[in-house]
Amino acid sequence: MNLRSLLTLCIVVAALPAAQADQPEESFKRPVRVIFDTDITGDVDDVLALAMLHTLADRGECVIEAVTVSKINPLAAPFVDAVNTFYGRPDIPIGATRDAQKRDSKYLSLVEKRDGGKFRYPHDLLSSDDAPTAVEVLRRTLAAAEDSSITLVQVGLASNLADLIESPADAISPLTGAELVRKKVRLVSLMAGAFVPVNGNKHFLEANVRNGIGAMQRFVDGWPDDVPAIWSGYPIGVATAFPRESIAREFEYRKHHIVKEAYLMYCGPNHDRPSWDLTSVLYAVRPDDNFFGLSPRGRVVVEDDGFTRFEPSETGRDRYMTLSPKQRIRVIEAQRGLVSQPPLR
Repeated sequence: MNLRSLLTLCIVVAALPAAQADQPEESFKRPVRVIFDTDITGDVDDVLALAMLHTLADRGECVIEAVTVSKINPLAAPFVDAVNTFYGRPDIPIGATRDAQKRDSKYLSLVEKRDGGKFRYPHDLLSSDDAPTAVEVLRRTLAAAEDSSITLVQVGLASNLADLIESPADAISPLTGAELVRKKVRLVSLMAGAFVPVNGNKHFLEANVRNGIGAMQRFVDGWPDDVPAIWSGYPIGVATAFPRESIAREFEYRKHHIVKEAYLMYCGPNHDRPSWDLTSVLYAVRPDDNFFGLSPRGRVVVEDDGFTRFEPSETGRDRYMTLSPKQRIRVIEAQRGLVSQPPLR
């Protein structure tokens, strides 16, 4: 996408009705308590997003309560453990799906690299199969949380959250998954769909939906109506790509940096990678900072081919993020600074 197309996209997105609509009425308490649900296998933006969460935690803006993985790869959970350990939080609970899309990865093998016989990036988990299931971790984390205290960030397939809301009462909690969500979750911020045309394509099929259509349909049909869902569509992440010059210059404070190495293994040094997942994290932790606008309220419908259709409704649960040219500049700078900040632990 060239610069003219990018600026046009931002202007079109910003011109949507109610692009500067009001943010959720109640300001979020600090720190924001986050569960991060990720498909950290394919694209590297999941790695950048997790790093950004750790920086926000270092700044006292959030607490990472748990991380759950929504795609199947034996090295996915170990890689999450390595990132968490790199940022000084080795004990964050990690759960992994057992029933979703299997996915190869260009960068997860970093977790097996050794220097002098020791892991370059220390971690305890050696296989995703050694982690508890994602639904177990989600249920335990929600059951232990205060009411209306959890912000869920979903940046991948909807399989884990769909399974959560369909889960029955058990030894962890007498509440069903849907009841736990209604009682404990105040918001879900998710990266999925496309709510405006993409390069003229009015029927664009975004990957997080297209690769798990059934799960996303179960999510949109079963997610409680009184728990808001804020969607970051495909064009938002494209317009706020993470700059390659940051990777080249701003991670040199460590000889080996897991974020830089993963980025280079995925797309090399000559690419500004779209920051889809980072935008959902930024909104989740800083919803009141006007980084994004919001559409009017409505309802997201997932069609059988994976197309996400938005139906306006004054009482709707769903809204999608919008972006003006000025907001785009602020988002890129904020995400760049947060991802590249050295760990404080």
